[in-house]
Amino acid sequence: MTIKQRYEGIISYFQQAMPVAESELTYSNPFELLVAVILSAQCTDKRVNLTTPALFAAYPTAEAMAKATAEEIFPYIKSISYPNNKAKHLAGMARMLVEEFGGEVPSDLKELQRLPGVGRKTANVIGAVIWQKEVMPVDTHVFRVAARIGLTRGAKTPLQTELQLEKHIPSHLLPIAHHWLILHGRYVCTARAPKCEECGIREWCKEFSRQSVDK
Repeated sequence: MTIKQRYEGIISYFQQAMPVAESELTYSNPFELLVAVILSAQCTDKRVNLTTPALFAAYPTAEAMAKATAEEIFPYIKSISYPNNKAKHLAGMARMLVEEFGGEVPSDLKELQRLPGVGRKTANVIGAVIWQKEVMPVDTHVFRVAARIGLTRGAKTPLQTELQLEKHIPSHLLPIAHHWLILHGRYVCTARAPKCEECGIREWCKEFSRQSVDK
């Protein structure tokens, strides 16, 4: 099987089986999504969604959060992983939004990455979800699944994975393909015990093919 055939088969499957694929983070505007994505680093979306209602009630806008200190934000997010660092990031991010962007989340990816707590992946998530930018955010699920099923070869970093996926996936599909791979990794192609017998893309999966040969 060529890499082109693998991509075509997997993309075709997801287009039919998962025509709608969206972030599982709960948000109602770009600022809330930005906060949620910062909090989601090395933390589950489920935990973030349990945490953000009280946080958003206390700080519904960038202007409101910009007036808070990290110490004031901390109690709202203490159940999240790395709450001390994330509280500092949120306070700094909100202040920069107010001081440099009029309280609005910028659409430019490079400007987004200037915000505290916002790296390439987070900026790409905001760009893809809010503005449908043709980028491929790579989190742990995307990195693992892409390598396991054979969409990437020898990728050692998220950036290498991102560039390989962007080379082969039609650009207009990148925003939804990001969610396809995340959701597949979260519920089917799980890290420790992938559910291969339930998997709809196993006929194109490099790892499943290898296991079948070994048997």
